[in-house]
Amino acid sequence: MDPNADMSMQDSVLHAVNLGVVVLDAERRVLLWNHWMEQHAGRARAAVLGQDFFVLFPELADKRVDAAVRQALHDRFPSVLSQTLHKAPFPLYASAQASAAGLRIQQAVAVTPLTVGSLACCLIQISDVTVAVNREKLLREQALELRSQTFSDGLTGIANRRHFDIAVDKEVRRAKRAGTPLSLLMIDIDCFKAYNDQYGHQQGDDCLIKVAAALAGLLHRPTDLIARYGGEEFAVVLPDLDAAQGAALAEVMRNHVANLNIPLHEGGPTPRVTVSIGVASQPTGAPVEVAALIGAADRALYMAKRGGRDRVVARDPEPAEPMVPPTHCA
Repeated sequence: MDPNADMSMQDSVLHAVNLGVVVLDAERRVLLWNHWMEQHAGRARAAVLGQDFFVLFPELADKRVDAAVRQALHDRFPSVLSQTLHKAPFPLYASAQASAAGLRIQQAVAVTPLTVGSLACCLIQISDVTVAVNREKLLREQALELRSQTFSDGLTGIANRRHFDIAVDKEVRRAKRAGTPLSLLMIDIDCFKAYNDQYGHQQGDDCLIKVAAALAGLLHRPTDLIARYGGEEFAVVLPDLDAAQGAALAEVMRNHVANLNIPLHEGGPTPRVTVSIGVASQPTGAPVEVAALIGAADRALYMAKRGGRDRVVARDPEPAEPMVPPTHCA
């Protein structure tokens, strides 16, 4: 093949590739600047050839790109810039509109030692990874959304039963290891069936949302968890709170729900929506299993129901005993 034709073909291929190609000499002057760089940097090849690369891009001086170029030229050591740490080091843009808005393309940058004849040079390759980065971001967002849906109750937005099961098991094991207290609250909306019968399921859902939000708003520690246990029942996991502290918070919750003044019905067991709460705590010196803790909180809740509702009852974990259902409404 004719040498001139061969060089022409190489030049055509070089300028057709879909990535930025820059070659610098030992003085860091630009020897090669392909069409991709012209397009995305907005600088014609004729205007940059022979220019000091770091005069063209002063913001890169003494930064990671500068260090990579020095390593390639003087130590003959290749570098790949971390895309996580250096998302868009070069001022390169997909369009004039993106440039005006300051929206750089996301970049993957490799700096490689190169010998041209007897000259020690370095090759800089820049790939546009914007699509891949955006796809990865979308996948992460979708994964987070899926996780949120998996562990959150669709109606109230608080944790769901699955989340509770995992959390209470983890916290019981942690409390055993650390020898720290742990309290569990089981909360039930009083006479909720009567509320649904009077106002309908749509308003019943609204009542559940209001009560859940009110209870959740009283929890300020990141380790506390409130979950919808099922139907109109909620569970609250309170790490590092002993029996007295757990019962005190339960009383605050009970009073707070009553003060919402959600009307129930005149002449009934109660004129407004209230909650009954059962409290069980894991003693620091006598740790119990998850089932025993939940069972104790459940028994305490049933005692609160049988005792007239709208109250807090605490029980220590102990072997199961028969539970007598409350009369009239649930």
